[in-house]
Amino acid sequence: MPAASSTPQPDQPRPEPASLADLFFSFTWLALQGFGGVLAVIQREMVERKRWLTQEEFLEDWAVAQIMPGPNVVNLSLMVGGRYFGLKGALTALAGMLTAPLVIVLVLGVLYTRFGDNPQMVGALRGMAAVSAGMIAATGVKLATALARHPLPLWLTLSITVLGVLMVAVLRWPLLYILLGLGGIGCLLTYRKLSR
Repeated sequence: MPAASSTPQPDQPRPEPASLADLFFSFTWLALQGFGGVLAVIQREMVERKRWLTQEEFLEDWAVAQIMPGPNVVNLSLMVGGRYFGLKGALTALAGMLTAPLVIVLVLGVLYTRFGDNPQMVGALRGMAAVSAGMIAATGVKLATALARHPLPLWLTLSITVLGVLMVAVLRWPLLYILLGLGGIGCLLTYRKLSR
């Protein structure tokens, strides 16, 4: 039996949220799964499971979400909600993304104030950080497959990617400069390639 494709075929209707309630509860569920980072979860749910976005759309929206002020996943939720239901959808997706985590964070803040010095608590938080880093790395590898379909040659996109990682992780340059510099170069090269 062939595996199901993550992108809808041209003759199939594109999956989309059934209602504002569907959008709200979908983003609430995403937020509740995203301890330590929701990137891996939102990519799996939006692209692979629900198929509300193609891999390319997800990458484009994620890139825009990263350069906008504020948390990336909040920006992404606004874009996805707005895509399907306009302003109402954007606000509904935002509410879904923030309501349950806000309540949980307030409760955990109270508990951490009381039990924060406990060695088991400290160890658990370190373990969650390691799992979170692994999830982000796995998502990065998964998203890298879309680089092969980018208009620029693969060697160039990989070079820009590696250079960006080095600037952030090794040189510790401010993200704004990297986005303006490398991002600007990438946008300019892609624009020139597409306009030919």
